[in-house]
Amino acid sequence: MEEHTKRRARVGAQFGRPVPRPAAGGVCVLAGVELSEAELAACCASRRWVAAVAGHRDMAALRAASRRALEKLAWADVEEALAAHPRIGERAGGGGREAGWSRGEQSGMDGAAAELRDALVEGNRAYEERFGHVFLIRASGRSALEMLAELRERLGNDAATERAVVRRELAEIVDLRLVKLAEERA
Repeated sequence: MEEHTKRRARVGAQFGRPVPRPAAGGVCVLAGVELSEAELAACCASRRWVAAVAGHRDMAALRAASRRALEKLAWADVEEALAAHPRIGERAGGGGREAGWSRGEQSGMDGAAAELRDALVEGNRAYEERFGHVFLIRASGRSALEMLAELRERLGNDAATERAVVRRELAEIVDLRLVKLAEERA
């Protein structure tokens, strides 16, 4: 069995299984591996979210706490998380975990035609003018064309509808990143 498959199996075994030692303050403990606040912040840059999820004892509890925390965040806290996300079509700079994940998540942009990239740049600009923040979409598993279609559709949303969509997309991104983090640490 290749190493990635072994790690995935170890992570899968963590779901719902309590850890035999208590969680320490300011960290999350998964199968004896402590996740720091900095590691959690790579999943979601909202400080309130990090505070709400730190200290959970297993993956299932962490993911559930994440969903609850994201639902309860004030919009300013959501905006704090959004500020850490690059525009769709822009490559995240840096060598950190979050930047690496972002580049992988946006791999649907790889090889996109120049016209499609230009349309996304223009769409991002229009979206930011309309809503005041970066267009957020779970890019993993989506092509550039799918993301552009979603961007254009969401430009027709009112502010309240779009905020609800942004929260859903953020929750999907954060959940994927929590799983990636656990896989890396397994």
